[in-house]
Amino acid sequence: MIRVLVADDEALMRAGIRLILEHADDIEVVAEAGDGLEAVVACRTHEIDVALLDLQMPTADGVAAAESITRLSPRTRVVMLTAFGEEAGVTRALRAGASGFLLKDTGPEELIRAVRLAAGGEPVLAPRITRRLLDRHVRSGREAEAARLRIEELTPVEREVLRLLGTGLSNAEIAGRLYLSAGTVKAHISRILTRTGCANRVQAAVLAHDAGLLAER
Repeated sequence: MIRVLVADDEALMRAGIRLILEHADDIEVVAEAGDGLEAVVACRTHEIDVALLDLQMPTADGVAAAESITRLSPRTRVVMLTAFGEEAGVTRALRAGASGFLLKDTGPEELIRAVRLAAGGEPVLAPRITRRLLDRHVRSGREAEAARLRIEELTPVEREVLRLLGTGLSNAEIAGRLYLSAGTVKAHISRILTRTGCANRVQAAVLAHDAGLLAER
């Protein structure tokens, strides 16, 4: 079972998410939280696989909670719940270690799919704001050069895997494009994260964008 924490200061939002996730046979909501501090405590008390955190919460917001959770409970994948137009907050959350983000109006099937992807280590990116978010990260001058330097030691295959990861493809989709096994792609991504100093796939996707890999094709 995938053990989930739902953190949102609106009780109705928490209840709605719980109701949706309870329809999945492999997902169990084991804890709820009304603010960021409660979310951190819940992750330390329960064995949480995926924490769904509202970006805007009292006591400690979603960004602060994400930072604490990824530090204190490395097993937990953090997914931010956000509203359209909150890209700046999402950026801060990704830098704090969050594995992805979902819009609050995400449909039931997509929400369940996102929880499963996050539990499996896949990135969770809301399509409607992914492009806007990545565009905010595009660097120029010295910062773009720094991004290119971070990928210098990657092999040609690793660069291509990183480029495809940056477009939002899953491991299986990358494997299909490059005629590799999913296990081989996973190994490549693990080495890419280590060599580039990225904490997760989302940060790697941003790095690919910053370094100009997405413009190579």
